[in-house]
Amino acid sequence: MPQVPGTTVSFKLEKDNEEKIRSILETVYQALEEKGYNPINQLVGFMISGEPAYITSHNEARQVICKVDRDEIMEVLLKSYLQK
Repeated sequence: MPQVPGTTVSFKLEKDNEEKIRSILETVYQALEEKGYNPINQLVGFMISGEPAYITSHNEARQVICKVDRDEIMEVLLKSYLQK
C-alpha cells in the first residue's frame, strides 16, 4: 500500500513475535559475551549498520539474529526501555 504524504504509518508487532525476538536477543547477547565481545557495542553496531559481521557466528547467533527485521528488534528494545 503506498504511503500518503503527511500521514503516519502504523507498525504493530504481535506478542508471540515479541517473545521470539527477546529470546533471540538473549541468545545473541550470551554468545557475544562468551566470545569476549562487548555485547552492547556489537548489537549497536549491528542495529545501526545492518552488518551481520558485528554478530559472532558462535552458537549460530548471527544466523538467528538475521531472521528478524531490525525494525522489529528496535520496537522490542524501545518498548522494554520505555516501560521501565
